[in-house]
Amino acid sequence: MSDRSITKEKKEEDDEQEAKLLVEQSPTDGALTDQNAMAREALDRRNIWEPSVYYTLGRETFLIAGHDISIRESMDTYGALIWPGAVALSQFLENNQQQVSMMDKAVLEIGAGTGLLSTVAGLLGAWVTATDLPDILPNLTFNLLRNTKGRSRYAPQVAALTWGQDLGRDFPYPSFRYDYVLAADVVYPHGCLQQLLETMRHFCRAGSRTTLLWANKVRFQSDLRFTECFRRSFNSTLVLELPQQEVRIYKATAKE
Repeated sequence: MSDRSITKEKKEEDDEQEAKLLVEQSPTDGALTDQNAMAREALDRRNIWEPSVYYTLGRETFLIAGHDISIRESMDTYGALIWPGAVALSQFLENNQQQVSMMDKAVLEIGAGTGLLSTVAGLLGAWVTATDLPDILPNLTFNLLRNTKGRSRYAPQVAALTWGQDLGRDFPYPSFRYDYVLAADVVYPHGCLQQLLETMRHFCRAGSRTTLLWANKVRFQSDLRFTECFRRSFNSTLVLELPQQEVRIYKATAKE
């Protein structure tokens, strides 16, 4: 058997094992419990974990990167709420500008939600493209424009992106190559974890020199399973852990 055949078989075995790890739990296996827990966390918006944040009438205001950032939220969907991972990664970018410089870098955020993280990257000098599902884009665009107009080096871009769908058509490589890909709190019981990992691989591939920064609050067993597959797929380093908030931030590059 040739080395190429062995490599192909090994990849197929790895893909099959990965799919088993990432398959969504059945209702009897805890998926409904996980979803209920996410719903409770979404409703409990007044328990703000960061002292520099105050909450009022569906809006949160942050002081990050020397700017007051006002973010409009909505209870209609998880994507219109600010989650701890976005706050943590935003502050990480602010506090580590020498090691992770956004200045004049091409940056893509997947699952941008309310746009807090993309806003911070833009205010730190990045050329940002913020992506999410089509129904999230109006509020995302509103928040980005309100907080970056006249204050950022580049005007941020907004684009629809459904994980794992039409990536080669809508974001062909190398035409769409980014210095950094950002992702915050994108792992939760949504049933698209395999597609999320495929999307990360599409943008952070061998030879691309792209760095992936992923922040996540660890809530469920699915978080740990995804992390295992993530670490198999990339050369990753845990760069920050916040035990009180149960948030971890990983820095990753493609395996060559």
